[in-house]
Parts: sequence; C-alpha cells; structure tokens
Amino acid sequence: NWSGSLIVASLTGAFGSSFLYGYNLSVVNAPAVYIKKFYNETWERRYGFSVDENTLTLLWSITVSTFAIGGLVGAIIVTPIVKFFGRKCTLLLNNVFAVAAALLMSLSLLAGSFEMLILGRIIMGVDAGISLSALPMYLSEISPKEIRGSLGQVTAIFICIGVFTGQVLGLPEIFGQESRWPYLFGAIIVPSLIQVVILPFLPESPRYLLLEKHNTSKAEKAFQTFLGKDDVSHEVEEVLAESRVQRNTKLVSILQLLRTRAARWQVITVVVTMGCYQLCGLNAIWYYTNNIFSEAGINHETIPYVTLSTGAVETVAAVFSGLVIERLGRRPLLIGGFGLMVVFFAVLTVSLTLQETVHWLPYLSIFCILAIIASFCIGPGGIPFVLTGEFFQQSQRPAAFMIAGTVNWLSNFAVGLLFPFIQGGLQTYCFLVFAAICFAGATYLFFVLPETKNKTFNEISQAFAKRNKVSLEMQEMNHYPGERKSSAEQESNFTSSVDNGETKKGIV
Repeated sequence: NWSGSLIVASLTGAFGSSFLYGYNLSVVNAPAVYIKKFYNETWERRYGFSVDENTLTLLWSITVSTFAIGGLVGAIIVTPIVKFFGRKCTLLLNNVFAVAAALLMSLSLLAGSFEMLILGRIIMGVDAGISLSALPMYLSEISPKEIRGSLGQVTAIFICIGVFTGQVLGLPEIFGQESRWPYLFGAIIVPSLIQVVILPFLPESPRYLLLEKHNTSKAEKAFQTFLGKDDVSHEVEEVLAESRVQRNTKLVSILQLLRTRAARWQVITVVVTMGCYQLCGLNAIWYYTNNIFSEAGINHETIPYVTLSTGAVETVAAVFSGLVIERLGRRPLLIGGFGLMVVFFAVLTVSLTLQETVHWLPYLSIFCILAIIASFCIGPGGIPFVLTGEFFQQSQRPAAFMIAGTVNWLSNFAVGLLFPFIQGGLQTYCFLVFAAICFAGATYLFFVLPETKNKTFNEISQAFAKRNKVSLEMQEMNHYPGERKSSAEQESNFTSSVDNGETKKGIV
C-alpha cells in the first residue's frame, strides 16, 4: 500500500510543513540567553537605560507566544485557501510566509531591531497554522484507509524531528553562540525550498479533485499515482458514493458545522483532544527546557546535551506510534498516553520538590521529563490531527480543521505566555496543573472516543450516530445540510436524468 509517490508526498509535505512547526517550537530555547541580551542592548541603545527584569520577561514571553498568534491567523484563513487553491497548492504557497519569516528573524541582529524577530515569529506562526491544517487534510485524502493512521502520524514524526533538529543546531559547537544564533532562523529557508522543488511534481488530493472540482480524469490519475496501481475503480466508486450525496452541496461553514446535530460530538471531541494536545504541558517543556533542567540542579554546561536527549526520545516515540497505530488503534494510544503523563507529572512534582534533600533526585527529574515526552509522542502528539481528518466528511473537513486549529493555537498561546508566571507562582507544583488537564482529557476520551482504525469516513460518522441521538438516515442527511433530496433524486441528479426539460424532483 505504500507506493513511492505516497511516500515522497508525505515526506516532502511534512518536511516543509510540520517539520518547521516543530523546529520553531525548540529553536528559541538554546539562544534564549543571547536573544535576551540582544533585547537589553537594543533597549539601552534606544532609551539610555537597561530594561528591567519584568519587562524583559514579558518581551521574551511575547516572542515565544506570538508564534501562536500567527498560528491562529493561519488556522482561520486556511479554509478559503484550501478551497480555492487545493491542498497541495496551499502547502506550496505557504512557503512564502516561511521565507519571509526566516529573512526577518535572521536579519534582526544585523538591523538592531528585536521587533523584526517578533514579527518574524508571527509570520512563521501563520505558516505553521496553515500547514498544520492543510497537511493532515492532504495526507488523510491521499492515503488508503488501511494506512491512514500511519500516514497521518508522519505529521507528528516530523514535528519531533523538527524539535530535535532545532536542539542539535542550537548546540554551542554549531549555532548556539552569541554571534551565530541568527543562522538558526535562517535555516528555515532550506526545508521550504526543498518542498517547492519536489511537491509540484506530485498530484493534488484525488478526493479534492473528484468531490470539489468534479474532475474525474485527474482524480483517477492521482489515485493511480498514489496507490501505485492501474485499477482504481473501487476507490473512485467509494468516493463517488459520497459525491452522489453532496453533488449539490457547498462546503459547510463553521456555524453550519456547529449547528449540525449529527456532528456535535465529533466537534466536541476534536475541541477536547486539541485543547489537551496543547494544554497538557509539552509545549511548556519544549519552550523552557533549559530553565526546567536548571531548576532540577543540572550543570549549566551540561544542559544543552541533556536537552538533546528529549528530542531524540520524542522522535523514537513518534516513530514507534506510527508503526503500531494500525495494530493497536487510536483509542488506546491516545488514552494511554495521557494516562502515563498524569503519572509522570506527579512523580516529577515530587522529585522537584524534594531534590535538595536527596542527591539523586535531579536524575529522576530528567527521567520523568523524558518519560512525559515519550508518553505524549506515543499517542497525543499526532493522533488529534488524524482524528480531525477522520471524523468529518469532505464538505465538513475544512471547517473542522479551522475549529481544531483555532483551539490548538489559542491553547498554544496561553501556555507560551502564562507558563513563566505559573512556574514563578506555583514553583515545583506547576506541573500538577498539566496533570489535571491530562487526567480530564483521558477520562473524557475513555467514555466518548470510538475506535476509528481501518474504517471509512462514513463508518466513523455512523459510530457517533447513537451518541448524537440521530438515526443513520438523519446522520447522512445532516452531513450535507444543503439541498436535501431523496436517494432516488440524488441518483437522478448524478446521472443527469431529465424529463421534459426539467430534472425529476423527489420528496424528502
């Protein structure tokens, strides 16, 4: 099932998209001291006095968290973009934001303007907001249902590889020096250029071509390319079965999706999983790993190399998840990941609280951080994106990804902005907040989330029918809240049957 074109499309799409998201999560960690010094020197040169500590903390928090503000903008504007340009072209055009952001951030030191760095982070966030919706949408639509989960995990794997790459390049021997930190941001151009060179030679999403552009010939060729076989009649007919229902239905808006009773629990579940994905505390660890290890008593010179181990562990865990997701399913990995995070957050709190009394406890803190990262990447790290693509039909998917993206980036912004103050107020007990969020998320998913492994989009929708308190017939009708027609008329419209110059009309 893994054709060469499918592999190239997933790797190229992820390298220029989710890789950059992960890279920009960790890239600000290593040069934090030098960037703060740059802020202070710029402030003193402009105003004649040094910036006070509280203002410097606020400026740094804004630098970290504005990435999420840009991400929110990207998540909001992605729906009309993917509708007009398609999934693949959206990924290609998105590289304009990445290149612009790289130039602004890498030249900020030379220009003596920390505003350029902050603006670059915002623009980079727009790139990430678009890519984290367009990429999972693209991958879910080009992959067979038997490997949809594994292919969807490519998003999470490349996020982890991006985080790890940011940590490696941030080592003192490479770009983690006062004079070289701008190169960390200039490196963003490389994945963007690679994607621009390779992705144009790959097809657009066949489901997009068939259901939204009504181009059967191009859709067949795209299926043949991605599936690596000539006979794609079964796949085309499976999509056409959906097309017959929504032939005359426009894409569903966010308001329409929120009002659709048959999609109510799917929307709630996406909101919960995306909220927990960001609020579970992983971004706090990625943003402020150096500070956490410093509080744990680790030697300052050793911290960059200990931090490197976190990126390696999360990459291995994400790859493991991609290998087993089609065997174990989404549900056990997601619930189990959040459950393990609760345990290790509790142990980390105890370890940090008592570390001054027992000499070996700092090492337990390191183990707990690595275990939390591994638990996250096994399930919660990538499955929320997979579920968002699986829960909704073609007409609902862009609106669903906009909702998921909005929740994702608002939560990301909250963690990036508030965690330094939460850490300062609660000290070693700050991680209990994240433990409570993980516990609440695992409990909700245990009672609500159905297994979606190896199921078609319609079968997944039917799994929610009982909880949404609608019949299967109403479930199908509510998925396409445009012109509701009987099955006889749908077939009549699809085959363009005409009687006396007018299309025959049925009664619902």
